[in-house]
Amino acid sequence: MLEHGAAPPAADSDPRPPTPAGLGTGVLRRKPVERLVAEGGQGEGGTLRRSMGVWQLTMISIGATLGTGIFVVLGQAVPDAGPAVILSFVLAGITALFSALSYAELAGTIPVSGSSYSYAYATLGELIAWVCGWCLILEYGVSVAAVAVGWGQYLNELLNGVFGFTIPDALSAPPGDGGIFNLPALLVVMLAMVFLLGGAKESARANTIMVAVKIVALLLFCGVALQGVRAGNYADFMPLGMTGVSAAGATLFFSYIGFDAASTAGEEAKNPQRDLPRAIMLSLIIVTTLYCLVAAIAVGAMPWKKFKGSEAALAGIMKDVSGQDFWAVLLAIGAVVAIASVVLTVLYGQTRILFAMSRDGLVPKVFSKVHAKSGAPRANTVIVSLFCGVLAAAIPLGQLADATSIGTLFAFALVNVAVVVLRYKRPDMPRTFRTPLSPLFPVIGFLLCVGMMLSLDVVTWVVFGVWMAVGLVIYFGYGMRRSRLAPAEK
Repeated sequence: MLEHGAAPPAADSDPRPPTPAGLGTGVLRRKPVERLVAEGGQGEGGTLRRSMGVWQLTMISIGATLGTGIFVVLGQAVPDAGPAVILSFVLAGITALFSALSYAELAGTIPVSGSSYSYAYATLGELIAWVCGWCLILEYGVSVAAVAVGWGQYLNELLNGVFGFTIPDALSAPPGDGGIFNLPALLVVMLAMVFLLGGAKESARANTIMVAVKIVALLLFCGVALQGVRAGNYADFMPLGMTGVSAAGATLFFSYIGFDAASTAGEEAKNPQRDLPRAIMLSLIIVTTLYCLVAAIAVGAMPWKKFKGSEAALAGIMKDVSGQDFWAVLLAIGAVVAIASVVLTVLYGQTRILFAMSRDGLVPKVFSKVHAKSGAPRANTVIVSLFCGVLAAAIPLGQLADATSIGTLFAFALVNVAVVVLRYKRPDMPRTFRTPLSPLFPVIGFLLCVGMMLSLDVVTWVVFGVWMAVGLVIYFGYGMRRSRLAPAEK
């Protein structure tokens, strides 16, 4: 067991003990926490490199969170809630906060790349861990595609403002939204892939620069748009009641999915037990503050009914308030950089989750192969990038955002359960962060997640059900038999 601040296991220690040391049998078998930690960083043919401190981890969380939710999805949420979209951001933020507290405790206790998948594996059993991992694939993989779709909208705003032309709809929108193939969405995913192939340290450096740019862009928006705020725009504050606020909150929860991205870097952090909890909580505070500030000014500067159908609402507000294209162009530059950083960091998280699942034998070994020179899982990165890029080019944003939200909420609900279970089964374990008022706060977090899931529409639930059915077929047909814990039962 690692103590507080203890150094991670040496790279040349044997990460794969000859005795499987699994707990339980069948779909209920669990992977001991000690074994999860001991295997940290170990892949097929190489190891991940520990190169990130608390600053880089915080920037990963902010980079994965702060982007499409405020730049793009705001235009979809305001028609549901009206000016009360501010409350929707608060509701989504509170839901995220309770889950973030649970994430912070588990990230400091089990500092590995699998995020909530690994936490579930240690506490709830292999089948639940698989379900959680399958939800994370939906959360991260589909959100990369959703974010990439939004990137193309702001790229067109930028091209129009600077050069006076835009990419034709046929090549900048997916089928169903008036296009044939969303080329910009595919392009930004491929660009993120190039950065990730260079290694985690280089990717973290690029992300930090991009995070700084998008924070400046949002503060610039607040400064300019504040001049256009009118009290009358807040008059009909809650036109659709709490039902609208809740529905918008469920959609906007998509805006918070990135805060857990730091937990996927557990095997590349220098001091994960100390730094992961700090990065998770700090990033959530910064992002929630910015979201509420920008949303409050946006609905004050433009009547809420005008938001419908706008996927680049902030740029439009800047242009209307200032009467000049210059400010809108600056915001579009910030948005292009901002959304690109979300693609980069969320794609990073997806590859690390698949890395952990592959190491456990639940998905093919190709996902845990590490390139000796870069210390990155290159084959994993290429496969995931191609899948997400094609998805982004072919599926409309709204469908992707809701599918991402339900997968995220389900995974977060399981994390809240895992905290309570681990407290009960392993009360003696060193914890660098403890969720306050446990089990009350984890139970509240669980109920909030379930409540938000229930506010999503029937189509989203059908998609989620089909996704889960496919996942279970893969698990029972492949993962269960090939699990590295399975030989212990023979």
